[in-house]
Amino acid sequence: MIEGEVNNFIMVWMVATASFCYSHAVGKLVTNGGKARLVALFPAIVLLFLLPLRLTSAHLGPPSTFLLGWLSTFKLLLFAFHKGPLSSNPPLSLPYFLILASLPITFQHLKDPNSQTIPDPHNNKTRQIYRLGLMAILSACFFPLYGEKQDSFYPVFTLLLISLHMYVSMELVFGLASVAVSKLLHIKLDPHFDKPYLSTSLQDFWGRRWNIMVNRVLHPTVYDPVVRVSSHVVGRKWAPLPAVMATFAVSGLMHELVFYSFKREKPNTLERWEPSWDSLCFFLIHGACLTMEIGVKKKLGGRWRVPKAVSLPLTVAFVVSTGLWLFVPALARCGAFVKGKRESLAVVDYVRTLALT
Repeated sequence: MIEGEVNNFIMVWMVATASFCYSHAVGKLVTNGGKARLVALFPAIVLLFLLPLRLTSAHLGPPSTFLLGWLSTFKLLLFAFHKGPLSSNPPLSLPYFLILASLPITFQHLKDPNSQTIPDPHNNKTRQIYRLGLMAILSACFFPLYGEKQDSFYPVFTLLLISLHMYVSMELVFGLASVAVSKLLHIKLDPHFDKPYLSTSLQDFWGRRWNIMVNRVLHPTVYDPVVRVSSHVVGRKWAPLPAVMATFAVSGLMHELVFYSFKREKPNTLERWEPSWDSLCFFLIHGACLTMEIGVKKKLGGRWRVPKAVSLPLTVAFVVSTGLWLFVPALARCGAFVKGKRESLAVVDYVRTLALT
């Protein structure tokens, strides 16, 4: 089973790489963004969306769904209209295009990303390596707590453990990708997280601190088009409000897709499509609350601000409580961590068997 899944994973990413090469060639042949480029890129977009269906493991399926089925397809949609991280002047070289299209990274704003580099200070690199090492140790410490022992914990404590594990794992995976690309290309990358536990508002949390890469993809893909349409209906001042709700709705649907990839057991099938919609509800609630926050700020015009000593704990408490209420239980019901632990043990046994033969 392990060999078959690994072979499927290699096949998926080889086909994805070929799709990115095709998309890069389309960008050179169809220089003007618009309908013609969208039609040419459409087969690659559909293929990238469907490719993760070949994978069923918790370690390979959901990450591939997130990277290919969500981020890469959205990036290519933006590229079709000469927008987003894949579009630049001059055009990106093929290696840069492949890396940006396939990984959750963005280069810091450069006039020519193909030629300019920004050296990263040695101290920052050392600090980042130590941080990633700590994250790896913490992530490994969580796995023994899942499974049968999990039943002896209080439910709230279990959900807190899952939340911490999820955050640590995301920091670790995204950080490793950033370090590898930064080392390979000698270029500085934008961070994925910026101390989200210091957020003083939902706007601060979602807009500037949490999963910055996803925010930068959703903003031009969903937010900006809805703002342009809404400005003709409610005016430019209030157009961001429906745009925020639309952005969070799309994010919720894409998270449901990632959760679905945890459940799947058979490749190339659509079995067990039983969405709970908890993830979608989580994002709709946050979208509604953020919409109200932005509306109040616009109404007050910056005349009054909540002290940081009050806003910070309130924001963190709201994010954590709603996450424990809706988001994390949905992830736990998918069997993500139990399945991940089972697969990790299977890999250890497989390697041990190979070593003994």
